[in-house]
This record gives sequence, structure tokens and C-alpha cells, in this order.
Amino acid sequence: MGHFRDLEVWRHAHQLTLQVYRVTKRFPREELYGLTSQIRRATSSIELNISEGCGRKRDTELRRYLEIARGSASEVENLLLLCFDLEYLSDEEHRDLSDRLDRISRMLTSFSVKLRSELKPVNNRP
Repeated sequence: MGHFRDLEVWRHAHQLTLQVYRVTKRFPREELYGLTSQIRRATSSIELNISEGCGRKRDTELRRYLEIARGSASEVENLLLLCFDLEYLSDEEHRDLSDRLDRISRMLTSFSVKLRSELKPVNNRP
């Protein structure tokens, strides 16, 4: 596998992480070690798992890390909803972050499916 910075999905995940850091700067101070920390860690986990998977030797290992990244994306989805329900995010912020996250999740799924199809043995029988 090539370098993680060459992957479009990693670039999108990195931009999402940066955006989450920006919006959470204004969350209530009492959330610093709670919700703020949790959503930052979960969001950065998406890009970190992509990069770690790229550092592995086999595509099967990369697929495993992509699945972990998808799990982190689900966690972020829930955290975004919680932040919105607590009125820490506006409608527009929630929609924008959720749309970005949805795109990343779809990209992770597509990438994983592509790797799986490349790993299937070719059956040469008629």
C-alpha cells in the first residue's frame, strides 16, 4: 500500500478532524475532559486507523484498520448527534459535519470492498 497521505479518504478524514477541533474550541469548559475530548479522539481515530493500516504489510491488515475506522465514524456520528441535542452545534454545523462524515464512511466502505475483491482468489474453472 502507498503512503496514507495519498489517499483521498485520509485527506477527508483529516479535514474533518481539523473542523471538529475548530468547533469544539467553543464548547463549555466543563466538557473539556468529557464530550470535547471524546469527539476529538473519536474523529482523529478515523484518520489514525487509516494511516496505521497503510503502514501494515498486507492488504488484509489494511482492511481490518479500515473497519476500525468505520467503527470510529459510527461513534462520531453518535457524538455529533449528542452535541447537536445539547445545543453545542448549530443546525448548519451539525449538517456539514454529518455530511462530511457520511462521505468518509462511504469511502471507507468502498475502499474495503475494493480491497476484498482484489484479495479473492481467481477461480480458473470454466
